[in-house]
Amino acid sequence: MDDDTPLAILNQLIRIPSQNPMGHDQRGPEWCEQGMSDWLCRFFASHNIPHRYDQIESGRGNVIAKLDGDPDRPTILLDAHQDTVPVAGMTIDPYRGVERDGRIYGRGACDVKGPMAAILSTVARLHREEARSHASLVLSMTCDEELGQKGAIDLARRFGTGDSFLTPTPDLAIVAEPTELNVVVAHKGVLRWRIRTTGVAAHSSRPRLGQNAIYSMARTVRGLEQLADELQTSGPGHPLCGRPTLSVGTIRGGESVNIVPQTCVIEIDRRVVPGESFESILDQTRQALERQSGIALEMLPPDTVCDPLRDGGNEALAESLVSLTRQVAGVSEAIGVAFTTQAPKFAAAGLPTVVFGPGSIDQAHTKDEWIDIEQLNQGAEILFRFAKQP
Repeated sequence: MDDDTPLAILNQLIRIPSQNPMGHDQRGPEWCEQGMSDWLCRFFASHNIPHRYDQIESGRGNVIAKLDGDPDRPTILLDAHQDTVPVAGMTIDPYRGVERDGRIYGRGACDVKGPMAAILSTVARLHREEARSHASLVLSMTCDEELGQKGAIDLARRFGTGDSFLTPTPDLAIVAEPTELNVVVAHKGVLRWRIRTTGVAAHSSRPRLGQNAIYSMARTVRGLEQLADELQTSGPGHPLCGRPTLSVGTIRGGESVNIVPQTCVIEIDRRVVPGESFESILDQTRQALERQSGIALEMLPPDTVCDPLRDGGNEALAESLVSLTRQVAGVSEAIGVAFTTQAPKFAAAGLPTVVFGPGSIDQAHTKDEWIDIEQLNQGAEILFRFAKQP
């Protein structure tokens, strides 16, 4: 069916807003995944593919589907997240799906509606085949990947609990992300937290009567910049993922220009290489700041903790997928990357897990996000062949 091509499906997906509110109280049909979940349920129903909706919170949940195949082959989990980052600042219509010069443009075209379309096209194609000619599939369309990964957490905790829809537990997992059809076997994790400095408020005409929290934070930020530079030269390295990074992403302080600020808060994004400990990262950061700036500061509890994906245990899966990809696209390799995915949630549940999909991370989250249509089609063909291999 023409409507089941990756491009036709992606055109429909792009038109469905599913912005992650990123922790803010955003309301309206353009926010969260409910519209996408409804469409996915209709898609699976129209193909007579068993599925269900697992609500996690209001307007947000996972759509899980199953396609039975040869019971003697491994069961494959194919995962793609439903949410996108917000559309603010885009220079194109985020929901139109414009095709031009071999590309299709729109929010999520690359991250990750394109790879999702490749999965959906694959399952629709396999559904028309004899069941014994392919592996069994579990399709997980998860919510909240862009912030807290609530969908993947909920799904992974259901494995091995006797949930009949998820029995037997999948044998391996492919997490859809834009990897340019390379196979990601390792990636960095992320740790995000806030630091607060506290001063004493006073009238700005007599600033010496107060203590300026922003001045204290400025010295703290300089200390963090120095620490970030040190990580690039002496931080722990990983052969595929490189060294860790640190970035100060936001700063907020003061109530009014004529008041000496009493508080200032920054947000830190620390990328974690496999083998690092979250606890030691926080301890080392605190010690470095106390040594460099001498400022009394408060380290607030982390609000984002995502494990890195460790290489090892996924070699056979990666080798098979690389081989198939080279047959279809000519080029592919097993790599490590700096960005973070929800793949470690499935790896922690005991599934050999890799990250794979069409599109480039360089186009993800951009003002004119796009994906190469030829690569989109190749991604679907690779997944089809992977499910069909003996």
